[in-house]
Amino acid sequence: MWSPRRRKAEDDSSADGKAFNSLFGEILDWMLAPLLFLWPISIIVTHNVANSIANQPYDQALAVNVRAIARLVKLENNQARVNFPAPARLILRADEDDTVYYQVLGFKGELLAGDKDIPPVSVPDSVEPDLVMFRDEQIAGEDVRVAYQFLQPAEGASPKRLVVLQVAETRNKRSTLASRVVTGVLLPQFAIIPIAVILVWLGLSRGIAPLNQLQSLIRRRRPSDLSPISVGGVPEEVRPLIIAFNDMMARLEENLQAQQRFIADAAHQMRTPLTGLRMQTDLALMETDPAQVHRSLIHISQSAERASHLINQLLSLARAEASYEKIYAVERVDLEVLLRAMLSDFVPRARQKNIDFGLETTGQPLVIDGNPVLLGELIKNLIDNAIKYTPEGGCVTVRTIATERAIVEVEDTGIGVPEADRERVFERFYRVLGSSESGSGLGLPIVREIADLHRAQVSLIPNPSGKGTIAQVVFPRSRTPDSAPLPGLDAPRPITFPPA
Repeated sequence: MWSPRRRKAEDDSSADGKAFNSLFGEILDWMLAPLLFLWPISIIVTHNVANSIANQPYDQALAVNVRAIARLVKLENNQARVNFPAPARLILRADEDDTVYYQVLGFKGELLAGDKDIPPVSVPDSVEPDLVMFRDEQIAGEDVRVAYQFLQPAEGASPKRLVVLQVAETRNKRSTLASRVVTGVLLPQFAIIPIAVILVWLGLSRGIAPLNQLQSLIRRRRPSDLSPISVGGVPEEVRPLIIAFNDMMARLEENLQAQQRFIADAAHQMRTPLTGLRMQTDLALMETDPAQVHRSLIHISQSAERASHLINQLLSLARAEASYEKIYAVERVDLEVLLRAMLSDFVPRARQKNIDFGLETTGQPLVIDGNPVLLGELIKNLIDNAIKYTPEGGCVTVRTIATERAIVEVEDTGIGVPEADRERVFERFYRVLGSSESGSGLGLPIVREIADLHRAQVSLIPNPSGKGTIAQVVFPRSRTPDSAPLPGLDAPRPITFPPA
């Protein structure tokens, strides 16, 4: 159902779209970013491959020239001679694109024929016959490719007595061929990449179309419609999300129903003390006897106290049900310190009923992760119940136990809880039959709610002495507990508040 408020929220979310991540844009980035990163690398690799391809035919031509000159060299009487006629020299240098240099060096490194501009080459320790080698050099500041060969007069001759043949050629033809290869490879890429981007865009648009349909389906729903979404026809990747969403909607519907029941029960429970308060007020206004008026005022005070207690319990339950990660800060809480700080508030009530009220501690820090306000509410409700339902002259003991968990127990010698009611007492407004004490039936539900928020387990255990109950709450210990003992607590010892 459309509403101006909902439309405004949608407009606000659209206006603040920069705060949201786009799945479409994320996938597009991850597909195109590697492509754009690899493209310059492919250009470099293509250029190197093109140079290698361009070198092969021209290197073969240079090798042919070197071998041709080698056939013109004569080694006689430990001397090297070169018969290089002018027509052959003209043919060797007949190149329109590149400048060709040649050089023949004798046994002593003297120039027998050719150009002296070619840089010398180091003589190897061993020479393979008819082997032509290649290297890159510079002549007059211009890059050249050099093919060279060593001629040895006879087997076993000294490696230093060699004739060196070198033919050098500038790289103009090679560069031209390499540029043509690179251009032939890269030009299609300039057309392929935009086409690939368009195809990827279209493919992604078609791929996320089911998400857009799902979004439209959810937006068309009425605000009160919490029914599950059908997973039929939903893409496999989105199906777990829809299932989790349906589970969340089911939990939300359960919470809403629980809230509606709670509101109905709370209204019913509030009506009783308010009706009694109104009745007692009317009776007091009608009375003329001061003694009757005084009794009516006492009843009015008691009704107001019960209503106040019920309202406080309702507020505590509402606060416990709220998301305490958002409202209250979670911190490291030492249960021993928290109990010591709270127990003094209950001493007057315990002495008023002549109850032996005590605390038994471990003497070591008992640290958990939680909220001290809510934990204080939990402990207050447990101790309040124990004192309320323990008769005069009874005993109430609060103790802590340290294992791999942090345990808090409140033991009393009261009326106890029947086994059939030990789980039902955690339901809201439920009270055990036969109890003479007044109450709202919200204390233990508050305890259970706070315990659940702290990932703790709460249970009621029969007192081993045969009389009363032990309320036990088991908390997970803090992940980084402080192992140092508190000052003055070197060993466990009980602390007892004697009755008045």
